[in-house]
Amino acid sequence: MSIHILRILKRFGIPRSSPINFLHRYHFASRNTVRNRPLSNIRYVHRNTMSSRPIITLEEHFLSRASLSRPNAYNESFKAMPALFEQFTELDKLRLADMDSGEVTMQVISHGPGDLSLAQCCDCNDQLAEAVRAHPQRFAGFAELPMDEPQEAAKELRRTCSGETEGLKFVGALIDSHTESGLYYDGPEFDELWEEAVQLDVPIYIHPTWPSEQQVAANKAPHLPENTMVQILAFGFGWHSDVAIHVMRLYASGVFDRFPKVKIIIGHMGEMIPYMLQRIERVSSRWGLKRSFKEVWDTNLWLTTSGNWALDPLACILRNTKHDRILYIDYPFTKSKDGLKWLVELEQSGMVNEEVLEGIRWKNAAKLLKLEIGTAAHRYT
Repeated sequence: MSIHILRILKRFGIPRSSPINFLHRYHFASRNTVRNRPLSNIRYVHRNTMSSRPIITLEEHFLSRASLSRPNAYNESFKAMPALFEQFTELDKLRLADMDSGEVTMQVISHGPGDLSLAQCCDCNDQLAEAVRAHPQRFAGFAELPMDEPQEAAKELRRTCSGETEGLKFVGALIDSHTESGLYYDGPEFDELWEEAVQLDVPIYIHPTWPSEQQVAANKAPHLPENTMVQILAFGFGWHSDVAIHVMRLYASGVFDRFPKVKIIIGHMGEMIPYMLQRIERVSSRWGLKRSFKEVWDTNLWLTTSGNWALDPLACILRNTKHDRILYIDYPFTKSKDGLKWLVELEQSGMVNEEVLEGIRWKNAAKLLKLEIGTAAHRYT
C-alpha cells in the first residue's frame, strides 16, 4: 500500500472530513482550476500563436486506473474536487484543452507520486500507452516502475522504452525519490536499473514523494499547526531537499562513476542543488570519486522549472548550470497558461537570449528525449 495524502493527514491529526480543502489549502490547485462541465462540450484548437514556436512540457502527471482501484487519499480528496479529479485522470480532451490554453505542443506524461506494485505499474503504463497512441503528436510517456523490486523495475523499463513491445515506446521513466519504506536507489541492487537506462539511452526522472514513516517520526512538532508540518515535510521544502540528498547519495555511492552516461532529471528548479552547488562541490571533493560533482552536474543531470513561476531561482541556475539542461513546467499542479505567462515574462526580462529561451521552451527536451516536433499547428475537434 502506498503512502498517499490521507495517511499524511491522519498522522498530523487532520480529520477525514477535511480532505475537502486539502489540495486547495496546500496550494496544489485552485478550487476553480477547471469548470465542472461535460467533457463532450469541450472543443479545442492547438494554435501555437507565439510565432508557431513549440513548447514541450515535462512532469505532467496523471493518476491511473490502477492507483484508483483501491482506497487512498486521492479518492478521498477528489470527492470534493471533481474538476481536479478529471484533470488528473483524463488523458484526452480536458488535458488537451489545458495544453492549448498554454500553447503546449507536447506533454511528456507521468504518473503521480505513490508506490505501485509490478502489476499496477504494467497496467498504468499500458493505459498511458493507449493515450500516446491516440495522440502521438501531443503526448509522450514516462514509465512507472516498481521500485520495491529493482530487477522487475529494470525489466519494465525495457518493456516500455525499448520499442520491442508493439505500440509501446516511452522516452524514459519517472520514479519516486524513495520507496514507501524509505529506500533510496544508491545501493548495488539498483545497478541493473541504471545499466538498463544507459543501454536504452533514456533518462530517469527522480520526483519527490510523500515522507516516509521514518521522516515523519523524526520531525514530530506538536506545537506547530498541522498544515504547517505537512507543508514543511512535503512540497513546502522537505521533499525537495529529499531529492537533493538522493542525488548526493547516488554521487557518493559511485553510481555516476559506474554509469558515466546515465541521465537523470530532477524538478523544481534543481531541488535546491543550484543554490548549494559550490558548497557541494567543495565538500564532495573529499570523497574520493573519479569525477567531480560539478562534472556530473554538467553532464548527467537535467532540471525542470516545475511550476516555480519566479525569475530569481532561474537567475541562479543561469549562472552555474549549462543552459541546455533546463526543461519546463508541471501539470496539473500548475496551469499551462500560467507557464505561458512565465515564459513571456522571461522573454521580456532580458535574462536570456532567443537561443536559451527556445531551449527552455522545447529544444532541450526534444534533444534529451529524441522527440520529433514540427512547427505546424495541429487541430483537434
